[in-house]
Amino acid sequence: MNVKEKDPAGRVLASNRQAFHHYFIGDRFEAGIALLGTEVKSLREGRANLKDAFARVDGREVFLHNCHISPYSHGGYANHEPLRPRRLLLHRAEILKLAQKTRSGGQTLVPLRLYLLKGRVKVELALAKGKKLWDKREAIKERDQEKEARAAIRERRRS
Repeated sequence: MNVKEKDPAGRVLASNRQAFHHYFIGDRFEAGIALLGTEVKSLREGRANLKDAFARVDGREVFLHNCHISPYSHGGYANHEPLRPRRLLLHRAEILKLAQKTRSGGQTLVPLRLYLLKGRVKVELALAKGKKLWDKREAIKERDQEKEARAAIRERRRS
C-alpha cells in the first residue's frame, strides 16, 4: 500500500512493509503515541521511517524505539531528536498482556504503521514471531505460485 493512499482507519503516515516479510504477525493493537509538536508536523509531511523500529515494555510503560521521524523542515532550535524513544499510550491491561507475551512467548512488538485518526497520531502494533530463512523462502514461493495461478486464470478468460 502506498503511504499517501487513504486507509479506512485514516491517513497512513508511514508503514513497515518489511515486517510482514521478517515476522509472523499475530495479535494487533492500536496505541496512541506521545509526540512533540515538531514531530507531528514532520509526520504530516510524511517524513517517518519504521524500518528498524520496535516496541519494548519497560516496567508499566511501552516505548517505541528506533522510529526515525525527521526534524521538521521549518523548525528551528526547538526541533526534536529524530531517534528518541517515544512513549506509547495503552491501557494497563493491554500493557500487562504485552509484557507477559513478550517475556514468555519469544515474541516481539513490531510497529506496522503510523496513521492519523480523528486528528491524532496512532500506531498499529503487532505481536510478532521472527521467521527463519526457510520460512521466508516458503512465503516467496507461495506468493509466486499464487501470482502464476491468477495469470493463468486471466489468460483462460481471454481465450
